Amino acid sequence: MSTTVKLYSLNLSNTKTYLFAAAFIVGNLLLPQLAHLVPQGGFIFLPIYFFTLIAAYKYGIHVGLLTAVLSPLANYLLFGAPPAAVLPAIIIKSVILAVAAALAAKQFGKISLVGVLLAVLSYQLIGTGIEWAMTQNFAVAVQDFRLGVPGMLIQLIGGYFVLKALTKV
Repeated sequence: MSTTVKLYSLNLSNTKTYLFAAAFIVGNLLLPQLAHLVPQGGFIFLPIYFFTLIAAYKYGIHVGLLTAVLSPLANYLLFGAPPAAVLPAIIIKSVILAVAAALAAKQFGKISLVGVLLAVLSYQLIGTGIEWAMTQNFAVAVQDFRLGVPGMLIQLIGGYFVLKALTKV
């Protein structure tokens, strides 16, 4: 039995691009606030990336990139988190995630657990290398792997099921 899956690649001239991006940015504003109720919740759950993954995989690179860049900036401006010192690394990782998720969706043409896994691993591995080059501090660069495995699992499993839930949308 085949499931109809609608994956989009909305362009920048489409109003829906900005509406979807705004909705996912709101998600990336609210989810970190919930995560921060737990001590070190941001480091453990990596919430700022969750809706970027969904946005890019389901609605394409433009929605993903808008969400990836504007979510951390909005969080910083509204809540002061993430701190300014780590903001560049988070934006870079978010952009890598958006690109990886959009490419995985295009490559697989369906909601795929392997596609989501590849997107998450891509942004983490590439992002860790870039963060290490930026900070010259290996311990800081691998922090997501030391503390953020629960967040990566939430992105993988939760992201997959949210994407599956959105298959009819």
